Amino acid sequence: MKLYAKTIAQTLPNWATVVTKSADLFEIEINDEHPNFQSLLEELATEIEPGTIGVKAEDLCSRLGIEMSNPNLHYLVEQAQALISLIATHSDYKQLLNKGYQPDLNIADASTALTYLQWELERKQEREKGKG
Repeated sequence: MKLYAKTIAQTLPNWATVVTKSADLFEIEINDEHPNFQSLLEELATEIEPGTIGVKAEDLCSRLGIEMSNPNLHYLVEQAQALISLIATHSDYKQLLNKGYQPDLNIADASTALTYLQWELERKQEREKGKG
């Protein structure tokens, strides 16, 4: 599991590792199988909505002493497109397809949905430029 943070505590638990660091973003890899992490999740578990038990990202980040990054949507769409491209060319994915995997929606559908979202974001940006 990965988290993206603007700030982090000076020391992170042994199940959390900073993978990359840029001027405004830390990429943190969480070993979500680690027993200490699992214990923390159990401790922080709460009823998020009726019948749904989980851990709020805000509570987890607070405990870790990190401030979550809220990257802009353009950035997230670009990252998602890059990941979809990696999935589409991954040997395991190709094996599934060769063995008859036929989902109702496929990788191309996901990519197209992201492209439409990207276009809408660009149109919105152009409209906002026109107002200013």
